[in-house]
Amino acid sequence: MSVLVWGVPTESPVELLLGALARCGADPVVVHPRQFLQQHVDIGVSGGELRGSIRVGDRTTDVRDVAGVYVRPIEPELVPELRGAAADDPAMRRARAGFDALMAFTEAAPDALGCRVASRLSAMASNMSKPYQAQLVQQGGFDTPETVVTDDPDEARAFVRAHRGAIYKSVSGVRSIVSVVDLDRDAERLELIRWCPVQFQEHVRGRDVRVHVVGDEVYAAIVDSSATDYRYARAQVGEDATLAPYALPDDVAERCVRLARDLDLPFAGVDLLLADDGRIVCFEVNPSPGYSWYETAAGLPISDALARWLLRAA
Repeated sequence: MSVLVWGVPTESPVELLLGALARCGADPVVVHPRQFLQQHVDIGVSGGELRGSIRVGDRTTDVRDVAGVYVRPIEPELVPELRGAAADDPAMRRARAGFDALMAFTEAAPDALGCRVASRLSAMASNMSKPYQAQLVQQGGFDTPETVVTDDPDEARAFVRAHRGAIYKSVSGVRSIVSVVDLDRDAERLELIRWCPVQFQEHVRGRDVRVHVVGDEVYAAIVDSSATDYRYARAQVGEDATLAPYALPDDVAERCVRLARDLDLPFAGVDLLLADDGRIVCFEVNPSPGYSWYETAAGLPISDALARWLLRAA
């Protein structure tokens, strides 16, 4: 049985996983999004069964021999070699056909073949709308910050005043820098939201905790930083955030596992805050977490856990 790794092998999360798979004695099939000309994917249904093969270079793998798939691809339109290519360009058509075939395989394989997939792109879609995902997070038993999405500057100002401070951030899955609203400094910019609704949230104070869920296992790191967005701590407060392993209370760990399972995300990054007022607030669930910093800085064996999970069906 094989493990399929769909992503750029030099990207740190993929690189760490490949190392972990090697330590397990596995020889994964790596589908590099930039090497689409050296790949061929042939997937179909025959006799009611999912069949086909994936060829990478000189290596051909029957899809029925795939035990697990790690999904961290890039869209063909974002591949450097295809940037600016028209949809009917032969190279673009080949890359798109391969991408779509692999996506179809990863969607069907868990049910059709018992293959483990971390994670299906359809499941990742919940993170494309933060307000939508927040409703699912609440159903999972976590508090979420009070939120308003508005194109009305007066409503935004009233929200900031009512909560004695607020932050603004992306409403979609596109990464943004979480920043504090300053009603004086941002007076002119607030007028611009008439042209584009913006998400504002209460500014909850406390300690950030990043939880990585791998199947039924959890690996948590607590963050030490005074920055609003600890990922950009050096730019915001002049020094990097530091991470340390953190032992989650059992009930919180179970809630994280259950939430990830409800979202159909066997591998997920859950962003929590241990609020000063005693709440445990969940900001979001990352469906394809870039876990490498948490692994290396906090010494968490996330890639080893992910490799074991992918191989468990083998």
